Amino acid sequence: MAQSPAVNGLNKNLVILHFTVFVWGFTGILGQLISISAVNLVWYRVLIASFSLFLYFKFNKKAYKINRKTVLKMLFTGALVGGHWVLFFASIKLSTVPVTLVCLSSITLFTAIFEPLINKKAISKMEIIAGILIITGITLIFKFETQYTKGIIAGLISAVLASLFAIINGRYIKNYEAPVIAFYELSGAFLWISIYLLFTGGFNSATIPKPADIGYLLILGTVCTSLAYVAGVSVMRELSAFRVALITNLEPVYGIVMAFVFFGDMNKMTTGFWVGALIILSTIFLFPLAQQRVNRRKK
Repeated sequence: MAQSPAVNGLNKNLVILHFTVFVWGFTGILGQLISISAVNLVWYRVLIASFSLFLYFKFNKKAYKINRKTVLKMLFTGALVGGHWVLFFASIKLSTVPVTLVCLSSITLFTAIFEPLINKKAISKMEIIAGILIITGITLIFKFETQYTKGIIAGLISAVLASLFAIINGRYIKNYEAPVIAFYELSGAFLWISIYLLFTGGFNSATIPKPADIGYLLILGTVCTSLAYVAGVSVMRELSAFRVALITNLEPVYGIVMAFVFFGDMNKMTTGFWVGALIILSTIFLFPLAQQRVNRRKK
């Protein structure tokens, strides 16, 4: 039996999102490998990403100009994007890749709370329960991994910012193409981080990357940022912010496996970490099944 175009479109977007999440999982590895500070790292990341998108528009002769009011809104949204990434990499440097990636899983709870409030919809009990389970996992990690307190706090704030700009992008994508949204938001992130570095004396010799960092920064800025960011925004035409946040929680799976391959970080994690991670990942996989059953009962 042939599937409807809507179902095919949904499946296509799910595949794109899973690939995007896999790529995002690799950013943690790059963050560990790159030697410069978190703020400088993100500054180079958004600079390379913005420039690569600008070249995309020029070489493909794609239109990217939109009205000034929307440009300003997207530039301000870029402040959330930049703040999210700065805190993400700061969390990695203050803890470990697995700890940061699992903290990022709290996006689900934050989205379950913020999305209905921002879009003026009823709060879903199922989404709140899923979010609470994930926070339970985070609490277990926090209790047992007390030496990473600062890293966990940075990771959680990073998740709040990620939740907010994902919900905002869910609105933008209804009227604008994903590359256009990505270009202005990443340019905004570059602008705000540049202002921060300017006023804090951040532009100094420490800003210059080592030769070994350049290749990693190029991969981070192009594949893991401009390409993945565009893909992540584009799927929101079909998927809700909560659905995107839920699948994004698979990032710890990919990231932890890659961290083990590159750094052997699995050996550093305690029982509390793994119990918390298991709760989080179980929630991700079981939530769609539970939601389907609830929807069937309502019919």
